[in-house]
Amino acid sequence: MQLIVYTLVYPVLWFISKLPWRLFYAFSTFIFFLTYYIFGYRRKTVTENLTLVFPEKPDIEIKEIRKGFYKHMCDMFLEMIKSISISNNEMKKRFKITNLDKIQELEAKGENIMVFMAHYASYEWSNVVDIQTNFQAVGIYKKIGNKYFDRLVRRIRARFGSRVVTTKNAMKEITEDQEKNDGLYMYGLVSDQSPKIYNAMYWTDFMGIKVPTFLGAEVLAKRSGMNVYYLKVEKLKRGYYEAEFVPITENSKNCQDYFIVKKYLSILEEQIRNKPEFYLWSHKRWKHRNAVSEAPEGATID
Repeated sequence: MQLIVYTLVYPVLWFISKLPWRLFYAFSTFIFFLTYYIFGYRRKTVTENLTLVFPEKPDIEIKEIRKGFYKHMCDMFLEMIKSISISNNEMKKRFKITNLDKIQELEAKGENIMVFMAHYASYEWSNVVDIQTNFQAVGIYKKIGNKYFDRLVRRIRARFGSRVVTTKNAMKEITEDQEKNDGLYMYGLVSDQSPKIYNAMYWTDFMGIKVPTFLGAEVLAKRSGMNVYYLKVEKLKRGYYEAEFVPITENSKNCQDYFIVKKYLSILEEQIRNKPEFYLWSHKRWKHRNAVSEAPEGATID
């Protein structure tokens, strides 16, 4: 059944990826209309999240942000599909890195990098970095149930040279890379989701609400002494993004515990408050906000 579904759907995805840009975004507008007005995809979750983190905003503003989010979400989803066939030059034109020279300095020094990322603006096109440095980029992702679509996602995210690793294997493979010490690595992890409650060993404020936070990227960076950066992506206009590598620390081994995670969240929070429509509000990021009492023994509540 999985193969049948994939066989039926993939030609449609390929066709969408080949559409001229004007038609491509016209199609995205159509998908937005269906998603927002007809199907109401996760509309309740999005509204609850927005009213939770922006209690001071009136309903009319919440609705404007919500509508803007759905428009952006549809663009971003289709842009991932566009990655099936987009050229290197077109990708570099539409997703620009403003301070690539900083990364090239670290490359010249032979220093590895841990890059914190977020579900903000465009994280799917961030692999454009792969074709502009000599780092072996390693992207961490959550495995998809349908093995054929999972293979497609891996192929899309790896087509510019990245190595793609599942969240289940990330700790093991990154540790092995650092032990081998056989090249330069840049690890990219989207770290703003909510961990399982039984793994929630650190709780801190995010958008003014106490929630559990992933620590894996910080632990790996500190263990290996990697430079830590946040890839701050901003949406300039439809189909165009600009990203900056923002330093979190270049001395991770000597950082206090949780410093990296807290700084990462504070930078992301500033972005969200500035332009909230570009954050992925359909995720249940705050679902454990009332569950501090269920935190595992030994968890830190900050």
